Amino acid sequence: MNKVHIGIFGKRNQGKSMLINALAGQNIAIVSDVPGTTTDPVKKSMEIFGIGPCVLVDTAGLDDSGEIGQKRVAKSLESLKIIDIALLLVSNNQYGEAEKEVIEQFKKYELPFVIVHNKSDIQALTPQCRQQLESFGAPVIDCSAATRQGLEELIQAIVKTTPASAYSKENLLDDIIHEGETIVLVMPQDSEAPEGRLILPQVQVIRNILDNKAIAICLQPSELAGYLTIHKPDLVITDSQVFGEVSKVVPANIPLTGFSIVLARSKGNFDNFIKGTQQLRQLKDGDTILMLESCTHLSSCEDIGRHKLPRLIQQFTGKRLNFQFVAALSPLPSLDNISMAIQCGGCMVTKRQLMNRLKEIIDNGIPVSNYGMTLSFVNGIFDRAMKVFIT
Repeated sequence: MNKVHIGIFGKRNQGKSMLINALAGQNIAIVSDVPGTTTDPVKKSMEIFGIGPCVLVDTAGLDDSGEIGQKRVAKSLESLKIIDIALLLVSNNQYGEAEKEVIEQFKKYELPFVIVHNKSDIQALTPQCRQQLESFGAPVIDCSAATRQGLEELIQAIVKTTPASAYSKENLLDDIIHEGETIVLVMPQDSEAPEGRLILPQVQVIRNILDNKAIAICLQPSELAGYLTIHKPDLVITDSQVFGEVSKVVPANIPLTGFSIVLARSKGNFDNFIKGTQQLRQLKDGDTILMLESCTHLSSCEDIGRHKLPRLIQQFTGKRLNFQFVAALSPLPSLDNISMAIQCGGCMVTKRQLMNRLKEIIDNGIPVSNYGMTLSFVNGIFDRAMKVFIT
């Protein structure tokens, strides 16, 4: 199950950090009467009774001032892209433009939110203020993080408001494979493979195969031909970087796709990826491609996103292209000169995080593709790799 990401927003000294401590039942955030104690967004994984495993994101005050303060506010707003639900704190029956502006941002990202009137032990929420706050279209909870008054009601509101997709398991192969079928997983162990363990997409797919009571056969490319002389699997899933090699070995009557494509389908934006991949034929000399990674790691000469893919794309297009790289969930660069974006499988981020990351790119009319789809396309097997998902 995915961890629900809950963002805590509000002006300085509204009790955001104290609320996190109250929800967690422990002192995990620094609490102070001095406004501006929290600077950059701080994430903390925990389990809250009634919610389950979650990540609370504590942010800087929306009214932070000065040049540094404005940068803190910008960072707080960046966190909207990684959360599933927001809590907006107000107190003393007061709110203003800062709260209205962040509510507009919530709505821009289609982010569900709850308005929390905190410090009710000092001043309770008035009927007039409640009516005004409810006009923003969100639940309004009167509570006190200091005394825990109204905390259970707040938790119930969080559970009710959080979209089901934040809790649900991502669909990898549930509608593709069936009990008793044999799925061959081609997993090259090169210098990019972690020592002594499998990469996360491989682990996720293996687990999904087992959950569906199918049979997972794991092997390296060198063992594939020998295996296929004896067995006929129901599906072959390969590491995308050996698509070309594997497609020549797997007979045309056996479905074939890649790990990255499987993940892309489960994370959303699949139709945009399919459409955007066609842009590879339209690239021109001097075009810039934005390469989007979802994890942070040291790069080697065998790195798929930073070395192999750029090389293969240039060979396929015959064009002189530029490549920009963004790791993890770092802010996007200016999109003014970006001709295309290519996203990795996204195994290290949630579905919402990946979709929000791509939203700005798609809204700007920039074609997007996926590592696996791009690799299948430049190897001339795009239609084959996609066929298993088309009913």
